[in-house]
Formats: sequence, C-alpha cells, structure tokens
Amino acid sequence: MIRSTVHSTVFAGMFISATLSIAQEPAGPEIDAREDVVYGRVHGAGLLADIAYPKAKERLPAIISVHGGRWRGGHKKDGSTIVVRQWAEFGFFAMSIDYRLVGTTPAPACYQDVQCAIRYVHAHAKELNVDPNRIFLIGQSAGGHMVSLAATLGDGPFKRTGGWENASNDVRAVISVAANYELTTLSWGNIWAPSVGDADEARKLASPVNHVKQNMKPLLILHSDNDRSVPIDNALLMVDALKQADAPHTFHRYPDKGHMGITDEVILRAREFIELQSQSK
Repeated sequence: MIRSTVHSTVFAGMFISATLSIAQEPAGPEIDAREDVVYGRVHGAGLLADIAYPKAKERLPAIISVHGGRWRGGHKKDGSTIVVRQWAEFGFFAMSIDYRLVGTTPAPACYQDVQCAIRYVHAHAKELNVDPNRIFLIGQSAGGHMVSLAATLGDGPFKRTGGWENASNDVRAVISVAANYELTTLSWGNIWAPSVGDADEARKLASPVNHVKQNMKPLLILHSDNDRSVPIDNALLMVDALKQADAPHTFHRYPDKGHMGITDEVILRAREFIELQSQSK
C-alpha cells in the first residue's frame, strides 16, 4: 500500500514537471487567419481568398497560391494549393485564391483574377504588413500555367478587372509545379477558349513559352517524368526556351512523382528558392 502511494506521488510529480516544461516552451507567433476575404469584385460578385499571416514588426514576404484544375475546377483549399496557416507559421503573408472558372466565365478571366490578387496585395501592403518587394507566386498545373504567365507576360493585352487598377502587379519570383507552358499541343489546352476571336491565337498568347525573355521574373519549375496530365515534354520545352534566353530559372526534375501537388518536397524546394531570391538584388 505504501509502495503504491509512493509510485503515484512520483508519477504525479513527473506529470506536473512535464506540464510545466511544456508551458514554458516559447509560443509561436500569433497568427491572423481569415477565410473568404474579398480580394476583388467583378460585376458585383466577390473574388474570394483565404489569408493568414503572423503578427510581426518586420514587413513580411508574401506568397499567393493559385490552384489547379484545368481552369475549370479546383478550389483554394485543395491539394494543389498551399495551406495558408502553415506558410504564416513560416513567416509569410499567405494567400490562396479562388478565381473564375472557365465553365462560367471564359478565359482569360481566370488569369485576370490572378493579376487582381497580386494588385490587391500591393494595394493593401501597409495594412497587411507585406514587403511589396518580396511578393512570390506559387501555382500547380493550370495554376502553375497562370503564375508562369505572370512571370513572362504580366498584364499583356488583358484588361485589368476586379479592382485596384492603379496598383502594381510586380512580383519577385514564381514557383510553378506540374504546369503547362504551351497550350496548342497540350491534350487539354483547348479548354482555354475565349468567347470571341481566334482560339488558336488566344492559346498562343496564353502560352508562357512564347514570352520567355532574359529580364523576366525568376522561375522555379518542378515536374515529373511520369506526369500523365502534363507530359514532361511540355515542361522541357519551357526549360529549353529559358536556357536559350539566358532567363533566370531553376529546374527540378523527378522520375516518379506523377502530377505533383504541393507536397513536402515542393514546399522544401519552394522555400529554398524563395530564400535565394530574397537574398539577391
């Protein structure tokens, strides 16, 4: 009976000690997380995003995530996007956007929404504590296509819609995961179909490979040899164009990762790339 009491006392003391130890560990940064933030409006309808960022004195780098889904599906919380709270814990202002899908509004509306999101962050940089010189984009599949187009073409001939028309659309660098870069030879490239004009010409205009130049934004490309949605040849065409133009880029090629989402490997390589770009002038 005495032995049992002693063991219980010792166990209780160990539990209290462990609890105190946990309580004394430094807490992480306080995170401000919001869902369905309106980042733009088109014909009265709101364009929605989820955002998260740590409370910090220093200006934060920003990352804007663009989901995949062949421009006609997907959403801001699926596996093709970042988890905004996780990136906030990394020290970023993180934003994952929904955009108009081609089933309701033909291309290039989805791309115009991506551009609107960039301008929104610039227009609200002060209140969101964002460093406007360190805004990064990340996109997967169709989202990778659009962020790559932002790196190569920018506004192009497309009208600014959604709001913040006078704000900057500048970004520091772009991460493109399992993306398509040339639409006219892609099996599902014809989904990019404008409501008026020549569809083939519209796809050529929307192909990032056709706008590669030396002074474009730095681009990180991640792609797998066994990607069944976007064949590796599509990515290699872009890489070859980048090499020929002596454009800033990094390419990670994988043998067997399929149509990659935002995996731990992608997060690791993206953070390495962002750190490198943040250090460069």
